[in-house]
Formats: sequence, structure tokens, C-alpha cells
Amino acid sequence: MNNHPIDYMGYVTYHRNCVAGSCGPLAECSTTNNGGCQCVSGYKIPPKHLPKNKSYGCQDINECEETANLCGPHSNCTNSPGVYNCSCLEGFVPSDPALALNPTRNPCTDVNECVEIEKVCGGFGKCTNTPGNYTCTCYNGYKPDGPFDCQDIDECFNSTICGQESVCTNTPGAHNCTCLPGFSPRNPVLDPSKANPCIDIDECLNKTVCGPDANCTNSYAAHSCTCLFGYLLTSPDAIASPLNPCLDIDECANTPGLCGLHSVCTNAPGTFHCSCVEEYYSSTGVLWETDVTVCESVDDVLAAIVPPEGQSKEMYFLNQMNQQLMENPDIVLPEGSVTNSLSTALKVSGAGTISAQQASTGQGWSGAGKDGGESGSVVLKISVLLVNALVDPSQGRVNKTIHTPELARGNTMDINLKALARNNNGTASAVFLTVSGMESLLGASFLQTENHTEMLSDVITATLPKINHTQLSEPVNFTMSHKRRLAEPGLMTCVYWEDRGMEYENGTKGRHWSVNGCWVVFSDENYTVCSCSHLSTFALIMQTGETVSEDNPFLEWVNRMCVIVGLVFFALAILTFLLCSWNPKINNTARLHLCLCLFLSHLLLLLDYTYLTHKLVCSIMAGLLHFLVVASFLWMLLEALQLYLLVQRLSRIQVIQREGLQKKYLFLIGYGIPLVIVGVSAAVKRDGYGGSKVCWLKPEQYFTWAVLGPVCTVLALNWILFCVTIWSLRPTLANMKSDVSQSKDTRLIIFKILAQFVILGCTWVLGLFQSTMVFKYLFIVLNSQQGTFLYIVHCLFNKEVRDEYRKWLGCSSSSSTPDSMKEAPSVSEDLDKAGEERQNKGTRPG
Repeated sequence: MNNHPIDYMGYVTYHRNCVAGSCGPLAECSTTNNGGCQCVSGYKIPPKHLPKNKSYGCQDINECEETANLCGPHSNCTNSPGVYNCSCLEGFVPSDPALALNPTRNPCTDVNECVEIEKVCGGFGKCTNTPGNYTCTCYNGYKPDGPFDCQDIDECFNSTICGQESVCTNTPGAHNCTCLPGFSPRNPVLDPSKANPCIDIDECLNKTVCGPDANCTNSYAAHSCTCLFGYLLTSPDAIASPLNPCLDIDECANTPGLCGLHSVCTNAPGTFHCSCVEEYYSSTGVLWETDVTVCESVDDVLAAIVPPEGQSKEMYFLNQMNQQLMENPDIVLPEGSVTNSLSTALKVSGAGTISAQQASTGQGWSGAGKDGGESGSVVLKISVLLVNALVDPSQGRVNKTIHTPELARGNTMDINLKALARNNNGTASAVFLTVSGMESLLGASFLQTENHTEMLSDVITATLPKINHTQLSEPVNFTMSHKRRLAEPGLMTCVYWEDRGMEYENGTKGRHWSVNGCWVVFSDENYTVCSCSHLSTFALIMQTGETVSEDNPFLEWVNRMCVIVGLVFFALAILTFLLCSWNPKINNTARLHLCLCLFLSHLLLLLDYTYLTHKLVCSIMAGLLHFLVVASFLWMLLEALQLYLLVQRLSRIQVIQREGLQKKYLFLIGYGIPLVIVGVSAAVKRDGYGGSKVCWLKPEQYFTWAVLGPVCTVLALNWILFCVTIWSLRPTLANMKSDVSQSKDTRLIIFKILAQFVILGCTWVLGLFQSTMVFKYLFIVLNSQQGTFLYIVHCLFNKEVRDEYRKWLGCSSSSSTPDSMKEAPSVSEDLDKAGEERQNKGTRPG
């Protein structure tokens, strides 16, 4: 082996025959230098090193130091014996991770950790990528936990961030502040905080927190609810609330006799009211004092009064009541007290106890004052003050109604309360009062006129209680029902009561009816509409040129006497139809029941005064009278129909086996139809029966057509049947001269038919003409004597009946019977006889 120095690589060991192991460790035979040795890849001979035969002296090459940036940018070069390794720096990866790193073909590139790392920054921060690295910026509510993580900040820990009386609840990245129960933020729109602390809630500002009829008391962080006086909890174990409301205590039921003797206890929400019964009055006047007031008889109260000289006890009593009400203008009285006080005042004053005739002349006043005008004025003042006391200004949209026997219905008032409310802070109330019988104190005679006057309506009062501005923006309309139906109305006058308290030197009455500011808008036979520009006490007065007298004692006496006479003959006719032996062909059913219905209807009218004051009995009797009147007319129609059928059979020369319709059809028509009419009428208008002067159908809303309709229909049919019957007898009338016997019978038939038509129909027509006294007397006499006429025509003019009478009286002599009545059979007998004669003539061989 020869060593040859080589300038560029040092010494070289040369072998002639270079075999494995010839070059020593880390060296190998050179393929290019035959016999020479060289270091294996990655090694070299250090400078100035002399190789030896057995040791070439190769040492590792540190490529990383010898070649700058050997692995490329963003990489690490790691030397190892004989080789070197390249790896990317942290935060970098080869462009193609599947291939080896190569500075030129597969260099290191930056890793975007913000994309590659799951939940970078712990998921609670913002990631910013940098070459080979990244940074984290934590969100609000989070703080750094190391360089690359964020954790939640517990704001509630050892902090007063929510302020006083609050609860802080930590949440990821935030926190919630809530007030403790019973507190709320000062600004409810914002959450609690130091700047918006929690303050105590006044639960009592919520009006429904305790439920109705309860008191609410606020306390720090709480409240308490207690029932008002007079109320009790539904469940005593819990406080008052909408779910556990306070219930009214019925003191009247829990404590019988709470108000004392002769009193009425009326329960009210949270309290109770005491008032006296009818005919008794409070010992403390209109104001009831618990444990002090007792109820005393009105008669005893009046008896104990010692009035000043010149004043009656009644007037002193009324003045005291009026004075007490005037001294307490703001009181609110319960309905019971108002009703009792008003009823007592009206009875003490004598309202309604004086007849209309006495009132119209100013006579008959019993002693409550010098005249009815004085006491009437006081009663009006009391009435207004009492009904005003019903109004509670603290209540809205409340309708209160009181009823006493003296208060009437049927009148109405139309007033614009909205316009009044606009001038009175949004609220207004009106009182409308109708008093029946007040005209006995404030009669039509108080109207200054030369005409004769009649009070045609109840006295009504209208007022505006407890409001400041009472000026009306438009007139008020009053609809006043007439006390009677007008056939011929006179001059209708709308008046109001003017009370000046004295009489002037010129003769003008200080208290009188005045027409100023009132006028008639509309009027018919049943009611009148008055319009007034002010509120006061009003009435309707009719002026006529001649005296109008509703009460005529002589006319009433004549009526009663005539009715009694008619009833006697009705009874005789009924007994005759029931007891006499009649021809089997004659059917007296219609005549009998006609007499029965007329007898009962006349008897009810005669006894009307006995039950007129009993409202229920009066209504029942009015319905029964309606039934009997309609039934009477229908039995009249059936009687006329039977006559027509007999004449028809006579014209056909037919033997009459039995007169008219069968009984079952007669009863069905005679009583069935009236029953249906009355039933429908009562169902349509239940309060349509009754009245103040006679128990009959009330005239409101054309209810009288329930009887006028059937009556007019029957009268028209009766007239038609009469004409048809006469027409059917025309052939008989033409042959009257040829047969004297038949002529006599036919004339009698026509007379009886005509008489029966007049009796059964025409007398009622007179009832439509009652404007003059002549027609009144004529109607009373003729209509009341229907029984007399029926008895004469069907009984006295009947030969069989007269024979029966003679048997009853034991008289067999015929000389005592007038010739004109000896051969006077009934209408049916006449027709039967004439029919048989005509049939015999028609079958006699010629």
C-alpha cells in the first residue's frame, strides 16, 4: 500500500489488490480508483490525518454544519453517523406529508393551527395564526389559561356585581343577576346591577294581588292580605288572594232578628241594611242607627206628635222628614230605607186616597196642609231627596230600582247622559220617578186655565242628583201613558210643577202647574210624548170645552141594576133549557151554553170591585172574562150557523131528524177556540191581564185586539149568515100569499131570526160609540138585557115552554094565556113544521 498525498483530499491508501477489510472501518474499496480506498458515504478523512493500512481514519461528516440551509427554510437538520435527517420546525409540515422533506421539491410550509386544531383556544377565544405558531385572544367573560387556552371567569365569586338584595348566577362567559323575592330592579327594563339595584316591591300597587274585598299591607320584601270588614276568607289557612277570595258574611242569616221587631234585614256586600216593614217607620227618621233605631207604627208616630199651632200632625211629620234629608245632602241610603220612607211619606200625605173628582175641585183634603198643593210640594221634595240618596257617586254604571204600591210603571224618559257627563268630570246620573195617586194632591185644577181639565197621566219627577252642572244640552223627552184610552182627545198639555211657596197679590197661585219650557211632540189615544228644556215634576193634563167626568154614580147604579135584572132572566133561561121537555129534534146546546157564558161574564163584571185590588186574582179573572166573552160570541155564531143549516134543509124539502151540528163539534168550536186564543194571548204578553179600574185586557201594545179580533170576525160572520138565511127563505117569502098558515109561520121565523141577530150581535156594536151619555145608557140597557131578550124569544114565545110552566104552576086554564102567544113555537119548531108542510105538499098526488 502506498500513501500518496493528494492536495484536495489528503492521503490515499492504495492496495494492489483491494479486498473487503483492506481499507479498515468506515472505508471501502473505491470502484473508480482500482486498489484504492475511500470513506463510505457520510464519512471523510479529517484534514491532516494520515491513513493507515488497517485504519483509513474515516470520520463522520456533519452535513448540517457544512451545508447551510441544507434542509430548506423552517426546518431542522439533525446529523447522525454517516447521514443527516431533515424535519420541519414545529408549526410547519412538508407540503406533501406523504413524501420526504425536500428543500426544493417538498419544502416545509406553515400549519394553520386555527383550522387544524379542534377547540383551539379551548373553544372560548379568538385564534390568530402566525408562521409556525398561533395566538389566542379570550372572549369576554373568559381569561387565559396558559398561552393557548381560555377558561370561564366566575364573576359571581366573592363579588357584589349584582348589587344588594340580589342573586348572582355564573354562566359560561357571563352571569345573570336576579332580585330576591319581594324585590325588583329600580329600572325594571334593565337587569339588576350596582347601578340598578334591587328595591322592595310594593305588591299592594297591584289591586288584584289580594283578590276582591281585601286590604293589602306592604312590608319589606313581603305583603299581607286581610279581608275587609264584613268578609271572611274562603280558606282560613291561607292569606287572601284571587285563588282564596274573601266572601261576604250574610249577617242577616247568621243573626236572626238583627234589626229588631217589625224590620227587614237586607244583606249587602260587606255590610247589612235595616229598614222597617210596611206601616212602620224608623224612630230616628230616614237614618238608621244600629242598636238605637227601632221601628214604630206610623199611627203611633203620628199620635205622639204635638205640632205647632195651625199645622197638622201629618204636615209636621212630612216637614221633619224633609228637613232631615236637607241637612244630610250627601247621604247614600239603601233601597229598603228609601222605599220605606217614600211609602210612609206618600201614605201620610194621603196621596191616592182622594178621588179624582175631589182632586179636580180641590175638595176632600184631609189635613196634611191647607191644600193639596202644599203637602204635594213637600212630598215631591222628599221624593226627590230620597231617590237622590240612592245615588252613590263612587259607583259607576249602576242601575237601582225601587217599587212601592204607590210607584207606577209605564212611563219612560229619554235623556242624553253622555253630554252631561262631559261637563261633570266624566260622570252623570239621572233619577226618574213615577208616583201613582199624586194627582189627588196636585190635581188638574192647579193649571190656570178657563177650560175644564183632566189629569191624564201619573205625576212623574226627573232630576240629576249630585252633579254640579245640570244645564241640559238638548231637551228631555218623556213618554207618558194615558190613564184611559181616549176616544175623542182634547187639548193635550205638558206641564211641570212650579212651587213659589206663596200666593201673589194678583191672584197667581204660588204652587201651580206651568207650561213654560214644555211642549207636546206626539200624542195618540194611548200615550203622549212631551219634550221639556229642564227637569222638574211633570204631568199630562187634557183641556176640554165641556166637563169630563169619569165617575158618574147614577150611571154606575143604572148599570148594576140592569145587569142584575139581566142575570135573573139568564138564570130563568138556563133553568128552562135544562128542565123543560123539548122536542127531540130541537138542539138547545148552543143556546144553553150561550146563556151560561153570558151569565158568567156579566156576573164577573158585576163583582169586579171585590177582587180589583188583588193583582193576581184580578189577572186571573181578566183572563177568565176574556175566555167567556170570546166563547159567548162563538156560541152566538154557532146558533146562527144552526139556523142557517135548518133553513137550508127546509129549502130542500128534507125531513129534519136532528137540529144542527153534533154536540162534540159544538163544544170543540165553542170552548176550544176561545181556550187557544186566551192561551196564546197569555203566552205572548203575560202581564196583559189586569188593570187599575177594571179587571180586563190592558190596552198596551194593541193587546185589546186579542178580543176585538174574534169579536169583529164573529159579528161579520153573523151578518153574512143572516143575509144568507134571509136569501134562502126568499122562495118561501114569494109564496106567502098562497098559503095563509105558512105565511104566518114564515113571518114568525123571520121575526125570530132578526130578533136573535140583533140580540146576539148588534148590541155589542154600541160599545164602540161611547162618546156621548145617550150611547152609554143605550149600551148599558140593551147589552145587559141580552138574557131578558133571549128568555122572551126562546122561552115565553115557545108554546111547549108555556105548557111546562103551567104544569109547574098547576094552572091548566088556557084562558089566561094571551092569544098572541098561544101558537108561538121556537124558531126550530117553526122551521121543522114548515119543512114538514112543504114536504107533504111536494109528495101529495096531483
